[in-house]
Amino acid sequence: MIAQTGSASSTVVVDHDFHVPPEQVFDAWLDPANVRRWLFATPGGSMQRTDINARVGGRFNVTERRNGDDIEHVGEYLAIDRPRKLVFTFSVPKFSSVATRVTVDIAPNDLGCKLTLTHENVLPEYIDRTRQGWSIILGNLAKTIQS
Repeated sequence: MIAQTGSASSTVVVDHDFHVPPEQVFDAWLDPANVRRWLFATPGGSMQRTDINARVGGRFNVTERRNGDDIEHVGEYLAIDRPRKLVFTFSVPKFSSVATRVTVDIAPNDLGCKLTLTHENVLPEYIDRTRQGWSIILGNLAKTIQS
């Protein structure tokens, strides 16, 4: 789902159901050993760095080497409410100086939990790529924690 928020940027929303408790899904976002297995990890890449300072005001840097280039994914945690909500700024400096905002909401359900990821202030040229990327990433998270 894509919600238009004006001509300058948009909001991308991606949902995923997990068959594990909310705590397990939430914790996977903040554990460097887990993160390096699924967050921004691509089949042909090699994870170089997973620095996570899991506190409000703390920063993260997840860097993967792709085709000889180090691609940094960086941000700052704005809210951490285990196991319900995680909010952080997000940018990929190699491709854009724009910092966006990501909110991860996790709600329990009969099967485990539902994660709703909302990525705000996405530039128009990155909307499709952002939606596809988060869908793949959440699928990778599911494979990682449900195996």
